[in-house]
Amino acid sequence: MAEMAGPRSLDNAKEWMRAKLEARVHPLALTNVEDTREVIEGLTGLDGASWAAAWGAKGDHFAAKAAEAEAADKTDAARDAWYQAYGFYFLGRFPCPNHPDKLASYEKEVAAYQAFGKYTFPKIDVVTVPFDGREGEGTEITFYVRKPEGVKKPPVVVMWGGVDAWKEEMTILTEDLARRGLATVALDNVGTGQSPIKAGPDGERQFAPVLDWVEASGEFDAKRIALVGRSFGGHWATKLAHQQPDRFRAAVNWGGGVHYMFQPDWIEKSRYPDSYLMELVETRSRMLGASNDQEYIDGFKQLSLLDQGLLDGPCAPMLLINGKNDTQCPIADIELLTEHGDPKAVRLFAGRGHMGFGPGTVDTIVNWLNARLA
Repeated sequence: MAEMAGPRSLDNAKEWMRAKLEARVHPLALTNVEDTREVIEGLTGLDGASWAAAWGAKGDHFAAKAAEAEAADKTDAARDAWYQAYGFYFLGRFPCPNHPDKLASYEKEVAAYQAFGKYTFPKIDVVTVPFDGREGEGTEITFYVRKPEGVKKPPVVVMWGGVDAWKEEMTILTEDLARRGLATVALDNVGTGQSPIKAGPDGERQFAPVLDWVEASGEFDAKRIALVGRSFGGHWATKLAHQQPDRFRAAVNWGGGVHYMFQPDWIEKSRYPDSYLMELVETRSRMLGASNDQEYIDGFKQLSLLDQGLLDGPCAPMLLINGKNDTQCPIADIELLTEHGDPKAVRLFAGRGHMGFGPGTVDTIVNWLNARLA
């Protein structure tokens, strides 16, 4: 495994970001190249205040342009500017809002994204449903709905992201699925974004009210529901596919762990993977609600689906997809899933890292889902 000895220096981080920007992959795939490069070169530090200020200033610039376009009734220009504002605010809170200034950037990110959603096609509707949480937890779940034009009661793909890519970052996938006549519901992974709870051994309970809403709304074909869990979110897609195999037509684990990822040896190996920019442990700990390293290790250990006894039971049809050289989630977890329970479809991309980003990855997911929801 390629790993670093410790956190990146500023110069090393800039080098990493330049490479990601050139390749146009997460997290440098949303914002225009020229303005993004300008921010990268001007960064003075990786601390929360410096980081949020640099990206947030560019976000404010595009938010002002969006407001001007709206005032002039130039909806296309407003849409594009709001998307850029969202993208820069996203970078301002990346990988998680573990600093007050990064939290402020996240709040601007959500507002800019929802402004963008009013002008895009198909439009992005914001829906909120009640959540019956425990003491100290949230009381509602907010998610985004996109429905293809001209399709009455379309099949629907319910999806969520990982530790740092949240419901707003599912946009490209929702657009590709809409072109195939599939509706989408995008919410935040457990313990991230606007999720009302922290990740734990029963974190899948957060998805229940959303799935119930999908089935009861009358807007979708309730017999054709699929799941996509991106990155860490693949863990929960796998769990739900095993817990409720008859409820879902298909499920995709796109780079998520199920057992080996949560073991102490992998936790040590993946503290500073070369595929991650910074603060991976801090971001995972925030998802878990862990305040120290031992709580992080203990929290991860509880998530093993093998130890929970789920993997030998039936599951909904599953696609397991990832890059073969993933340094954030071990490929051994995909091997484990193929050794237990119902057979699964597998697609590994040789020479690629986490999630297998590159040509054909999203197309593979979309084509597989389309075939099973047809």
